[in-house]
Amino acid sequence: MHLLNLGILAHVDAGKTSLTERLLHTAGVIDELGSVDAGTTRTDTLALERRRGITIRSAVVLFPLDGVTVNLIDTPGHPDFIAEVERVLGVLDGAVLVVSAVEGVQAQTRVLMRTLRRLGIPTLILVNKIDRRGARDEAVLAQLARRLAVPLVPMGRAAALGTPAARFLPGFGPAAPEVLADHDDALLTAYLDGGVPDAVLRAALADQTRRCLVHPVYFGSAVTGAGVPDLITGIGRLLPAAGGDSAEPVSGTVFKVERGPAGEQIAYARIFSGSLRVRDRIPFGNDTGPRTGVRAESRGAGGREVGRVTGLSVFDRGAEHRRDSAGAGRIVKVWGLGGVRIGDALGRPVRAYEHHFAPPTLETVVVPAPGTDRRALHLALSQLAEQDPLIDVRHDETRKETSVSLYGEVQKEVLQATLADEYGLDVTFRETTTVYVERLAGTGAAVEFNKKDGNPFLATVGLRVEPAPVGSGVGFGLAVELGSMPYAFFKAVEDTVRETLGQGLHGWRIPDCTVTMTHSGYSPRQSHAHQRFDKSMSSTGQDFRGLTPLVLTEALRRAGTRVHEPMHRFRLEAPVDTLGALLPVLTRLGAPPRSTATPGALCVLEGAVPAARVHRLEQLLPGLTRGEGELESAFDHYAPVARGTVPERPRTDHNPLDRKEYLLKVAARVGG
Repeated sequence: MHLLNLGILAHVDAGKTSLTERLLHTAGVIDELGSVDAGTTRTDTLALERRRGITIRSAVVLFPLDGVTVNLIDTPGHPDFIAEVERVLGVLDGAVLVVSAVEGVQAQTRVLMRTLRRLGIPTLILVNKIDRRGARDEAVLAQLARRLAVPLVPMGRAAALGTPAARFLPGFGPAAPEVLADHDDALLTAYLDGGVPDAVLRAALADQTRRCLVHPVYFGSAVTGAGVPDLITGIGRLLPAAGGDSAEPVSGTVFKVERGPAGEQIAYARIFSGSLRVRDRIPFGNDTGPRTGVRAESRGAGGREVGRVTGLSVFDRGAEHRRDSAGAGRIVKVWGLGGVRIGDALGRPVRAYEHHFAPPTLETVVVPAPGTDRRALHLALSQLAEQDPLIDVRHDETRKETSVSLYGEVQKEVLQATLADEYGLDVTFRETTTVYVERLAGTGAAVEFNKKDGNPFLATVGLRVEPAPVGSGVGFGLAVELGSMPYAFFKAVEDTVRETLGQGLHGWRIPDCTVTMTHSGYSPRQSHAHQRFDKSMSSTGQDFRGLTPLVLTEALRRAGTRVHEPMHRFRLEAPVDTLGALLPVLTRLGAPPRSTATPGALCVLEGAVPAARVHRLEQLLPGLTRGEGELESAFDHYAPVARGTVPERPRTDHNPLDRKEYLLKVAARVGG
């Protein structure tokens, strides 16, 4: 019996969690089907999930299914929790993408399919809710082909559509041989010669599905069970087994972190190779930046940590079971890795953690209610950031304010309820605002020398900043000899550079640039005769951490930065006679269409709209289109702010833009 790590993905309200319940019931894991509306589903375990009827955190459950051992991962469908989906994608062997037969393809559906294709994750499609009034089959199939633009192989058709008696009739349609022949020359020859046997078609379908070349489409109902047995057969026959050799060195990836009853960190990880055992000392982490508050036993090579595994759990038949070891292919819960973070590699790093979706483009200030313990609030937000690092908690000591990044208003409501339910903290939020970024306009360089020109730090630091391609991140390099000073000082400079770039000249993050250290110098350890080491005469890491922001900020000034705003690509369908009303409004919102098509009675407009104006467009659309307009939008890119004043973000650091203010707050020694 082979192992399969399977993700269930969908747009919100497509019936994803109901499908999970149906699969668990079919496998005999549960005796009665849970209900999302009643809050009785197996995978929605948080009280808030049960109250709201939405999935917020990914959940794992293992069970045998038609000869396959399935590690099933239920993910959120609401776009506000897309980051939770992102973390799961890197541990999947295959996926089922659920689409509602009533609502059809949604913006989230397209985002998910594009990402699954980019990552090469074999994916089956289930058109769910065929028993619901208003359900469509051929129309949704055509919509899938048009909007997803991927090769589809219908595995049958729906009968008695839109009624409780709706069912799935399996069988290849006439288009299946043609679709499969597009990727197989031998099959194409046989097809042109007069026909292809079903057995050959099924073998080709399995091969091409596993290579992510085609996507089988099933119709069914998670509520009635129609079509689910056929989907189960497809999961077992068409999706690939988990790979990995348990005899190789251990390698894994952490995709989720939570806190136990005693406040201990618990990591969820996929093991790609080797075996993980209780009492193993295992390196974990990555080299993307500094860690804070880490409690691991010791620091390993390359800035990674080494921790001792104190406990392991695996999933089996809907429950967790403690084990002494777990091998390749398994998803496990791991205790003992203090300071572990989402995206950390366990053991031998094999694959880097990647961001597949856009970062949050909104932020808000958390406002504690009168009497709320601010320190407890900061601790609670820090722990929630372990579970969702993209909320990016920022604390402004000057204004005594804490802000968080968000994907949308629902996430804000969930954060508020979580703080109340789990931490007993009452908070509200200020109005949500847009998150911008800064990009370098050119190249700049600056240097400050040890003991010269009013430099109060016992350090020499020179830095050059240059623009880098979008999406490349921050690169740090040396134009000086690595042996010219202790490695710890170079590390202090690099870590501080990455931290300082979180707030550019206008207060916004600089996500992509190359920083090169051009000058270095320090004061060696010194002491007076017959006395102990004199710290006032010798450089420490604090000197480099204090000086680097001043040098980097001056280099940024000389390079110049420009503020960019997040842009959403949009697709708008509306009656063709409303085009005259739509175009001036879109232009006024800074979203002139890049393309306009008028197929029949509809007009289809595509373009880009500033993220800050998407909500306004959603508000205006019903009135402009008699309630018939449909808008899809998703983050696409950042573009220079073209209109109005340049947005500024209040700084939360010691403000290296003002040298005098900065030195008063930071400098341990002020030279004459």
